[in-house]
Formats: sequence, C-alpha cells, structure tokens
Amino acid sequence: MRLAIASGKGGTGKTTVAVNLAQVTAGPTRLLDCDVEEPNCHLFLRPDIVETQTVGIPIPQVDEAKCTACGECGQFCEFNAIVSFKTVPLVFPELCHGCGGCMKVCPAGAIPEVARTIGVIEQGQCRGVELIQGRLNVGEALAPPIIRAVKTHAATNGVTIVDSPAGTSCTMIESVRECDYVVMVTEPTPFGLRDLTLAVAAIRELQIPCGVVVNRASIGNGRVREYCRSENIPVLLEIPDDRRIAEAYSRGQTIIDAIPEMRATFDLLFQRVSSECPNA
Repeated sequence: MRLAIASGKGGTGKTTVAVNLAQVTAGPTRLLDCDVEEPNCHLFLRPDIVETQTVGIPIPQVDEAKCTACGECGQFCEFNAIVSFKTVPLVFPELCHGCGGCMKVCPAGAIPEVARTIGVIEQGQCRGVELIQGRLNVGEALAPPIIRAVKTHAATNGVTIVDSPAGTSCTMIESVRECDYVVMVTEPTPFGLRDLTLAVAAIRELQIPCGVVVNRASIGNGRVREYCRSENIPVLLEIPDDRRIAEAYSRGQTIIDAIPEMRATFDLLFQRVSSECPNA
C-alpha cells in the first residue's frame, strides 16, 4: 500500500501526520520524504543515515568541431536552455530539464550529454521506519527529478508513506502520482478550506481517492467539515489544538512519543485509511 500525505498549503501539519502514521503502521514501513526543497522528517525520527547517493540530470555539451550553428537545438528547446545566434550554441545548465530533445534534433550529432548533479538521496533507519529523503542542492530549481529518484525506493511489500510537498504545483503532483490513496491535511480556517479545495481538485484529476485529516480542529469554524460532507470526502481524523502537541513539535518529538495516549488515535487513522484504500 502506497499512501501520500499532502496539503494545499504549508504549515497544516502534513509532516506531523506522516511521521506519526509511519510509527504506528504494522510491518515494514518506508517513509519517503519528497519535500526535497526542505525535507524535515529526519528532524523527528533522527535516523542514522547509512547511505547517500547523488542524483543528476543529463545536460547538453556542444562539440564545437561538429557543430554547424544551424540553430535547430535552440528552436526545439522550450526552456531556452540552449540558444544559438548563428554561432556555436550557448548552454544554460540551470534551465535545462534534461529531456534530451536538443541531442535528438541535432542533424550533425554535435550534442552529447553529460551528467549534472542536482541533489542527493539519503537513507536511514529508526525504530522500524526506513526513511528515504531527497535533498535538492541549494540554488537548483528542478525538484521533480529528485522526487522521481526518491520514489524508486518505494517498498514492494508493506507500507510506503510519501510526505509530499505542500501546494498544488508540479512537485506535489509528481509526489502523489501512482499512490493508492492521499491523506489531505488541512486546518479549519478560510485559508485552509480554500487551499484544500484546490488540492482536492488536483487529486481528483489524477483519479486518486482521498480523505481529510483536520489539524487544530478546535479552532476556526465548521466549513471544512461542511465541504467534506458535500463532496463525500471522509474526515479520517481530527487532531485537537493541544498545547502539548505544539511543545512536542518545537522539541522535535513526534506526537505519540510526547503524548503516548495519542498512539491509539493514529492507530485508528491507519485503520480508517486501510479501509478506504482500494489496494490495502
């Protein structure tokens, strides 16, 4: 079973739900931190990192001896990563998406590819949870290749939990794609509701079933619950606005470690997700 934990906006408690859910699942569990621009699951699990591997994308490297300055490569590239002004093309590596199109259209075969490192994947274990996290290099703009590399480590057996980036951009879409079920984490505020509706619309375009966890449930109003009821979206769990939870978060503790009686709450969440998930 592959679950994604997502949210329409940051700060709703998405990672909090992901790490606590990972700790209560039965059997082998892998937690994939796909929020590669700012991974933070490790702050709560504190795993021993046992393996690190680099992730790169192929970028063009023009062979000036073969290049005829025809300009076909620049006309093909939609991202202006390679341009030619009737001269040997200029390559802008930071703009390149690694599609290989310029190499394919070059009639002179003057564009081989070389690898450019854009980030790393780190693997570690802690208390029965195997954490695989991606980390995009500072200054890089292309997160999806790192996310795809992280997702290749999804478990073939047991449970895989994907901690997705917040929002509805291509990074969130890449993270939840091919998952069996999406848990949307929100808060009962006007901002939370607005961003939840956007995220649900995106998930439905992918035809993935979803449910909602309402964090800080005792604040705000009941419009999130009304929305879920009108859209036939199950509310899987409501987490109270408890000062102890906030204090545990500030210390880098998971909820079930700081408040042991909350383990039963996340056990119930896992049971509900398993009953809703078509591939559980």
